[in-house]
Order: sequence, then C-alpha cells, then structure tokens
Amino acid sequence: MADETTAERPWTPIHGEPYRSVPYRPERVPETESLTHAAELRARMQERRTVRQFAPDPVPAQVVRDAIACAATAPSGAHQQPWTFVLVQDPEVRRLIREAAEHEEQISYDGRLGEEWLAALRPLGTDEVKPHLTDAPALVVVFQQRYWLGEDGTKHKHYYVDESVGIAVGMLLSALHLSGLAALIHTPSPMRFLSQVLGRPENEKAFAVIPVGYPAADCRVPDLVRKSLDQVLVEV
Repeated sequence: MADETTAERPWTPIHGEPYRSVPYRPERVPETESLTHAAELRARMQERRTVRQFAPDPVPAQVVRDAIACAATAPSGAHQQPWTFVLVQDPEVRRLIREAAEHEEQISYDGRLGEEWLAALRPLGTDEVKPHLTDAPALVVVFQQRYWLGEDGTKHKHYYVDESVGIAVGMLLSALHLSGLAALIHTPSPMRFLSQVLGRPENEKAFAVIPVGYPAADCRVPDLVRKSLDQVLVEV
C-alpha cells in the first residue's frame, strides 16, 4: 500500500528539493476481474456525449467536488499541479459569464474564427448563443497556472502546463460522466473575461468553461460516429 499519511500532509511548493520515495504496492487485480472492469468502463464511456441542453435541476455539489478531486490526481509536469478549478453555482455570476462569452462568440462567428473553422462547426449547428452557461446549474471554470510565486515573490515557471491541464480536464469529464452527470467543454476565445469576472490572480489563465448538470428532458445530440479502435490504435 502507498504511504497512508500522504493524503493527510498539506501540500507546499517544492523547488529544487528531491521528493522522498515511499513504497507503492497496490493490490494486483486478477486478470478476469480486470478484463471485466475494462469492458464495463469501455461500455460506459461509449455512452458519454457532449450536452448543450441542460435541465435546471440542481446537482449535488459534492458529486462535482469529488469529480474535481479525481481530476486533481492527474499527472503533471514536475508534479507542479498547475490548475485551479472554480465551481460556479451563483446564478448572477453564471449570467455575467454568459453575457461576456456571447459577446466574444458573436465576434468570432462574425468572422474572427475564419471560414475553415466556421465550416467545420456548421454540421454541429452551434452559434454565438450559449444558453448552457445559464441553464446548467453549475459551471466548472478551469484555469491553468503559468507560474507560482515563492514566499519572496520570485516567479517560478510551470512546465508542460497545457498538457497537464488537458489531462486533468479529460479526467474531470470522465469522472462527471461516471457519476451520472453531463458536461460540455466550452472555450470562448479570448477568455480573459473569466479572470475578471471570477477575480483570479495574474498567474492564472482560463483554459475552459465546463457546464455541468443533467440533460434536459428534450435533449438531443448529433448522431455522431466515433472512430473505431482499429482506426485509432496502432500496436507495435
């Protein structure tokens, strides 16, 4: 078993100091059980869809917190964990975020995106109107931390930030889906307004807005086809 005190110790930045090693001996899962779990997980993840129509019903905040805790176990460059997750449930704050996002999206759909990108979006039927930002009862706004400040004010750069935060967001989507909630990745560009609305420090840069909730009773999604395993897997 891993060191049981690890989860109890407070985290503090480590710069230039080595980590001490601890034993890691998780119980090995029998092959038959592992195959069953893998098949069940594959089947459940095949059911995951991006949802843009949300029911107004509240979601258990602790379920979202637990999903964020799962996301925060993601690997990161030099274990710097360069992410902040802001859980937004306040209706007025969600309204402000939608208002600012739709302003930026209007500019984007009017030409800032470029014709090639707009052509790729047309089959999905998306536009500058983003009701999911206020219909969903919760938003998780993910920020990437470009650097952290030492006690003396010295800036310390984080490494592999995009990769680290991207992995964490993928784990968040999986955790939300497996917990029975629906979600959407929304990336209005530019996203500087999110730092202003949420009062985030200058070392944080918005990465994505993720509406979270239950699908609306009349929710519909595009009839998409995912690539088969043979199309995405190369075995050597």
